[in-house]
Amino acid sequence: MDNVPAADLARRPDEVAAMFDDVADRYDLTNDVLALGQTRLWRRAVVNAVDPLPGDRVLDLAAGTGTSSSPLARRGARVIPCDFSLGMLSVGARRDPSLAFVAGDALRLPFADDAFDSVTISFGLRNTLDPVAALTEMRRVTRPGGRLVVCEFSHPTWAPMRTVYTEYLMRSLPSVARRLASEPEAYVYLAESIRAWPDQPALSGLIRTAGWSSVAWLNLTGGIVALHRAINPASSPPAPAPAPAPAPA
Repeated sequence: MDNVPAADLARRPDEVAAMFDDVADRYDLTNDVLALGQTRLWRRAVVNAVDPLPGDRVLDLAAGTGTSSSPLARRGARVIPCDFSLGMLSVGARRDPSLAFVAGDALRLPFADDAFDSVTISFGLRNTLDPVAALTEMRRVTRPGGRLVVCEFSHPTWAPMRTVYTEYLMRSLPSVARRLASEPEAYVYLAESIRAWPDQPALSGLIRTAGWSSVAWLNLTGGIVALHRAINPASSPPAPAPAPAPAPA
């Protein structure tokens, strides 16, 4: 990979936040180039999946500079962009002062129970230390009947595309990032975290484990990205029934 060292995927949350702080200024531009312009399509898909009514309370988690939040606000939602990278939030606040950016950790969200009608996270779930705990915390702050939308890199459904995509991730992406970004190692980390991320059915299972129901996904760009959707059930799922006692001998 052009002699770029392998990334450490066992980073602490503060280390990941610092990494995003370092790339905040050029993060959106670099992403648009590396994604070959597909980011706009993916953002539109997120907005359509959330489908907010005017006045709906929407939490946009891992919002970064707010590029995913602004389209939701334009649809009339009362959107709160939340991220653990202060550098990303600072850039976002300069670019769009109309958004109320909030610093927060996905594992300990600074919001009350049932505070939102919808919660969405784009390309951030895989950067959490414990995805199931993060999904459980997202469910806590979503009202019963509210929805979850997770937009995340996934696994292409066509085998030849998977081969080409993996080659791009692990070779071309770091090379391009070195010319565009101030911290190319951050993009090595991102590439390796994408490759190690669960596929569509496995992520659906994690979402169900966190207590969400009606889980479904939509493949975008041939499965390079998948949009997972779910509903917060009106009550917690029942506890598993105890195993029956053994019959007497």
